[in-house]
Amino acid sequence: MSSAERSKEETSTHFGFEQVALDEKQGRVDDVFRSVAKRYDLMNDLMSGGLHRAWKSHLISMLRPPRNRPFHHLDVAGGTADIAFRCLEAGGSETHVTVLDINESMLRVGAERAGHRYDGRIDFVTANAESLPLPNEAFDAYTIAFGIRNVPRIDLALAEARRVLKPGGRFLCLEFSKVDLPVLDRIYDAYSFHVIPRLGASVAGDADSYRYLVESIRKFPTPGRFAGMIEEAGFKHVTHRPLSGGIVAIHSGWKIS
Repeated sequence: MSSAERSKEETSTHFGFEQVALDEKQGRVDDVFRSVAKRYDLMNDLMSGGLHRAWKSHLISMLRPPRNRPFHHLDVAGGTADIAFRCLEAGGSETHVTVLDINESMLRVGAERAGHRYDGRIDFVTANAESLPLPNEAFDAYTIAFGIRNVPRIDLALAEARRVLKPGGRFLCLEFSKVDLPVLDRIYDAYSFHVIPRLGASVAGDADSYRYLVESIRKFPTPGRFAGMIEEAGFKHVTHRPLSGGIVAIHSGWKIS
């Protein structure tokens, strides 16, 4: 690779199948989620046939928030608070969740959904996953569901995740993955590229945003490569668990010290 090619690679990234300047991606991702925020959860149900609920429940079953002691949980890119609500219901009265998202439109949806049900046990923070305005070693667990692939600098987000976790804290990431069944992969591709953008157009009034979301899945690192990135960030006992034929995977890592 020439020095010019290396320089371009270091200052650019993908936005779906399009190559864009690294500093441009976050703004474009924000526009996508600002556009789809109000219909985001409905579209998740329609796109996955409700499977996203089972995937998220599986994530919480791995998290296992305790019911008999304080538990401080950070959910990043968690704007509509789907994961947060599940964690609060599974944990005890001393479970507290901080929902963090860079997109205020998504956070508003989450705050409206929460109402006063969890007063004192949930808060909402507008911030970037690459630079968390949170103290070191403050959380027992960190989750990010369907959000890491939208982060321009994944390595920085992983480093920040490790920084804010307590020793013994757990990192869990639920993300779309690589379908590993020969027939399912063709069906999944056809559905993704032809049906999902049409659903986005008819339900959310935005085909382009859902076309980006489909493309971003294909540009995300393979499970093995992403596991390597988690290890490079300093996490130990890193694993990944495919679900639904590899449509999604749950990645896990521990902060040992």
